[in-house]
Amino acid sequence: MPAFNLGRVIRGNVITVTRLFDDCGMPYEIIPVDDGSRDDTAEQIRAAVAERPDIVRPVLLAQNGGKGAALQAGFAHSRNSLILLLDADLDLDPAFVWRFLEIMREKNADIVIGSKMHRDSQIDYPWRRRLASAVYYGIVKALVGLPVRDTQTGMKLFKREALGYAFERMLSKRFAFDLEVLSIANEKGYKIAEAPIKLDFHGKAGALTWKNVKQVMTDTLGIFYRTKILRYYKSIEHYPFPENPPSVTAVIACPDADAACVRECLEGLAAQNYPRLEVVILPDNAPDSSFSTLNSQFSILPVGITLRVIPTGKVRPAEKRNIGIAAATGEIIAFIDDDAKPLAGWLANAVPYFTNPGIGGVGGPAVTPPSDPRMSALGGKVYANILVSGAYRRRYIPTRVCEEEDLPSCNLLIRKSILEELGGFDTRYWPGEDTILCLRLVRELKKRLVYDPRVVVTHHRRALFAPHLRQISRYARHRGFFARKFPATSLKLAYMIPSLFVAGVVVGLPFGINNFIRTMQPMTIWLRLIGAMFWACFYFYAMTVMLFCIPQVRPRQWLTLWAGIVATHFTYGVNFARGFFARGMEKTVKPFDHKG
Repeated sequence: MPAFNLGRVIRGNVITVTRLFDDCGMPYEIIPVDDGSRDDTAEQIRAAVAERPDIVRPVLLAQNGGKGAALQAGFAHSRNSLILLLDADLDLDPAFVWRFLEIMREKNADIVIGSKMHRDSQIDYPWRRRLASAVYYGIVKALVGLPVRDTQTGMKLFKREALGYAFERMLSKRFAFDLEVLSIANEKGYKIAEAPIKLDFHGKAGALTWKNVKQVMTDTLGIFYRTKILRYYKSIEHYPFPENPPSVTAVIACPDADAACVRECLEGLAAQNYPRLEVVILPDNAPDSSFSTLNSQFSILPVGITLRVIPTGKVRPAEKRNIGIAAATGEIIAFIDDDAKPLAGWLANAVPYFTNPGIGGVGGPAVTPPSDPRMSALGGKVYANILVSGAYRRRYIPTRVCEEEDLPSCNLLIRKSILEELGGFDTRYWPGEDTILCLRLVRELKKRLVYDPRVVVTHHRRALFAPHLRQISRYARHRGFFARKFPATSLKLAYMIPSLFVAGVVVGLPFGINNFIRTMQPMTIWLRLIGAMFWACFYFYAMTVMLFCIPQVRPRQWLTLWAGIVATHFTYGVNFARGFFARGMEKTVKPFDHKG
């Protein structure tokens, strides 16, 4: 039962469902999932647990991840062979579940979904929602070809195998979650049947906003592309979670172990519930006494986390991580930045890949946390904009499983044996030491490097403009230098485009200006044409950037985001060229620059 800001009703609704199943004659459990609610939903769920501790098994998520993420978290904690997904507001009458079970037996179905279109359904539903459902059904039928008429009703019964297969492959976390689950299962050949429901909206208008409609259509087109064009879901390799999971050491390089961001990172690690986890923190100096409080909190956790702090002095992150590698006892080393926080399932989704000896490393996206202040959040949107990162935006937003040759060390898991064979990180560079490590892992050792969108962390961003642009300039200089020194993974057109853009501005701007103020006399028709072409290209560029800003932010933030993207292009372009022609990179020890 996924719940978000349902503190007013969740306790009573959970107890209602327990009473419904008390006399069913089969073992059952109720798993309410608080999806990072901002009200007292978590407290009300705990109250329901106190009433029925034998039945109610709560999952309380610290951050809102959407309905899909909440249901996946609940599924991971479930134990039985049949799984009922039920919206926690109980607009749908849960008593109809008995009809679901009958239909599953009668039709030998793997999945039974509630349908507003079923002839026996009893619905009190706003007319505009009926119209939207009918239109959406037509779109889904045309694009995906599902043999059902209603995908969005929040009551679905699955055999565990069918739901597990879909959850292992799905990418959508929010509005198109239901459609993706059913599309994956249908493509695999699981049989889907429809059942009647009783729906009472209690006079609510629902969340049918333009923003939601736009997001649903974007996600629906994505599912069509992955299902019918890429055949993506069938191509995913799945590795079961090992019976004897390997030990993992999380290595956190940081300037200060007592920093708030480190505490946040540790909270995320503790929430992994991984049975064999060691955490090694590498600050400049020994922590203050206040750290002992945090240490005691972690020492009593039942998940077996061990916590060690190793002061390193003021050295660069690559050197700190090498110290962490040497000290680690785990078979897998999980590198994570001190200002990053792993989300639910980070280790559970990454570790199974290591059952394949050909896979040397696993990583995933580092998304901007919703708690970031406005200018930092805009910095994250600059990174995630396709005009800035292109295909590499998968580093900032979840996309799809793929093989990589370059993953950042803010979210990277590698076998310790491989790190020892490679001699750890190249300490001559920062940033960029992770690029060299990944290059050697893939090219020298012939090991695979896998990107999985479920292996996700949040990563605090630098604020626009100065802190963000300073970070961009460092990345660009090293990437430009690597394009010459390590061309296998860095000499790519995508990295060079900003420099070509800057070169075009430098060459074309004087002629463009002259078209207005006639400073260069006389000018031939060709020079005037160059000036005209410059302004045409610049206007096209400016409008394109603005169009790609519109889906990301509110209108009052368009100009700020537009300026951030343009400034990022210029900064990256200039510094990539500087790095490309540099004799070497400076080796001085610099601070982590968390605040710019």
